[in-house]
Amino acid sequence: MSKPHLLLQDVHRHYGEGERIVRVLESANLTVDSGEMVALVAPSGAGKSTLLHLCGLLESPQSGEIEIVGQKTSQMGDRARTQLRRSTVGYVYQFHHLLPEFTALENVVMPQLIAGQTQKPAEGRAMELLDLLGVAPRATHRPAELSGGEQQRVAIARAAANHPRVILADEPTGNLDPETSDRVFEALKSLIRNEGAAALIATHNYDLARRADRIVTIRNGLVVPHTL
Repeated sequence: MSKPHLLLQDVHRHYGEGERIVRVLESANLTVDSGEMVALVAPSGAGKSTLLHLCGLLESPQSGEIEIVGQKTSQMGDRARTQLRRSTVGYVYQFHHLLPEFTALENVVMPQLIAGQTQKPAEGRAMELLDLLGVAPRATHRPAELSGGEQQRVAIARAAANHPRVILADEPTGNLDPETSDRVFEALKSLIRNEGAAALIATHNYDLARRADRIVTIRNGLVVPHTL
């Protein structure tokens, strides 16, 4: 049986010290398999961003193990963690953060060139993703010429450009109207299935969360199943 793409085992994360210590995660456990979308729904301040940062190797736990595609990270140095993050993790944020001077196609090509890919294969991969997400006809348009939903779908394509095994999204539809949110969420779900990535999606949108494979929340420092 293959290992999950994302695994957290007995993870502890706190901030501060002494009487001012804030314990965010206490013996937190989570697995996300290939092709699985897990929605993370929790109140503000519960630790959603901390959990995403830990999963994306942007922060380190005080104790416990985080595995990305079977690689244990607790003993990795900063350089190794950065390399693993760049090669295996894709991020989608609430705001698209597209480069305004570049077209949609160029925005998806860019991370591939940075990773060492050559121009023609990078453009092919970018068009494949833009087509999958329904924005291929807008490939030559700059972000200012795209709607909010189109911008976010291009951002999703950019996050997936280098074949990440783990996709992390922080309120990816938070700035969109309900109808556009539906389209973007379904596009993201389709991409995750198509790419075989493991995805953890933080959202306040209960209707969208119900469309995930399962829903988790953070309660008393633990990651536990959540029923909406």
